Amino acid sequence: VSYVIFKQSNPLSYSPLHHHHHHYQLYYSKGAALFYHFVYNKIKSPHYLWSLLHLFYLLKRILQNMDQVQEAEVPQYFLCPISLQIMKDPVTAATGITYDRESIEHWLKTAAEPVCPVTKQRLARDSDLTPNHTLRRLIQAWCVANTKDRIPTPKGPLTRTQVFKLLRGLKVHPASLDQLLALAAASDHQHKVVLAECGVPKAMVSLIIRCYKEKSTMGLDQAMKILAAIWAPNSEIRAQVEKNFDELIDSITWILKDKDNTEDIRNLGILLAKGVVKVVSSSLVEKLKPEFFKAVVRVLTQRGGNTTGMVPTKAALRVLLHLCQHGMNKYRIIEANAIFELIELEWAQLGPAHPDKRKIIELGFCLLDQLCSCADGRAQFLAHSGGIAILSKRILRVSPVVDDRAIHTFGLISKYSASKEVLHEMLAVGAVSKLCMILQADSAKYLKDKVREILRMHSHVWNNSPCIQVYLLTRYPMLQF
Repeated sequence: VSYVIFKQSNPLSYSPLHHHHHHYQLYYSKGAALFYHFVYNKIKSPHYLWSLLHLFYLLKRILQNMDQVQEAEVPQYFLCPISLQIMKDPVTAATGITYDRESIEHWLKTAAEPVCPVTKQRLARDSDLTPNHTLRRLIQAWCVANTKDRIPTPKGPLTRTQVFKLLRGLKVHPASLDQLLALAAASDHQHKVVLAECGVPKAMVSLIIRCYKEKSTMGLDQAMKILAAIWAPNSEIRAQVEKNFDELIDSITWILKDKDNTEDIRNLGILLAKGVVKVVSSSLVEKLKPEFFKAVVRVLTQRGGNTTGMVPTKAALRVLLHLCQHGMNKYRIIEANAIFELIELEWAQLGPAHPDKRKIIELGFCLLDQLCSCADGRAQFLAHSGGIAILSKRILRVSPVVDDRAIHTFGLISKYSASKEVLHEMLAVGAVSKLCMILQADSAKYLKDKVREILRMHSHVWNNSPCIQVYLLTRYPMLQF
């Protein structure tokens, strides 16, 4: 009795006398007096028999499960000194201290001074870590004995011999490609470094180019997945991309344009394009062919509505944004009919807000603003009947980024392409009224200054227009131009 105390919680739903009965949870206490108080109060109840039966049932459950109440104490030497958790893959450093592999590798990688956390002795960042098999077996046996989940035996570190063997077998055994993909997808940072140093990027680039030349997709998706899994802007990958740049770009163009390729392959292709254009030099980016731009713009026409479809759309927008900053690429993007597809894409994104959808809208408006900085871009923008309308509709509805780019685009149009027809269209679709609303909203000062500049620039057209609501003119005298 001295080991139990009962704490009131939810009523017993099954009892017709639920207002007298309560469910009790076991806690350790020297509670003989509380136990007596409980029984005494229940016996005074007119339904004391139900109470006593319930009490005896609880005591029976307590005795049956008493062993489960007490948690087994974990031996101290089973715990990693860094994470203070049971070690899954114990390894011993050069200082003789054992850590969990994941914890010590992260420590050595991120610490300002790579030292042993326990002894404070200096360690190399690529210090050899010796697996402690004896301790791992002891931990596994203890977990089994104490009804805990058995810690799986960790796989050994990836060796260069394994990688070279798989690379040699690519032509003979197609299954080697699947094994490389499994290694690349599941490996940690150190293993990915080993894969890169053993020439896996070179082999995958060569395989992608061979698929393009043979017009075959066998192994193409695995090669792009492996390359994406180990992708990093390091010297090895950059060297392979720049060495095979022309053929690799032609391969990506074929992947994106060929209708026989599956949607998954095309999606992997645009993700590969995003990585390629970011690691190569500006001189190579400026030499891209018009067919490549048309292939990337074609991705925008897919207009994926679900989250999976948004990934390639965002990748295509990022590729175009990066490319338009180099040389004559801006004009090549315009010639690929990108502005028309961007406006159509923005109209397709109307609907409930979604984080991925909002990011697509922001990227699209940033690209539109970049392309409208030249006369050809503004002409293509104004040729679309929904261009000005979508700019107006998005202001104050998406994010400050969209507001900033939309107003900047309106500024470019108002300053350089403000024909009489354009100014009347801005009135008709509500763009001028939306600009006036910026002055009412809690917008940044520089945005309000830009709006005032646009409104004053065309006062002779907009001043007496019924599209500008009267209360705005009376509340803000500066709008009376």
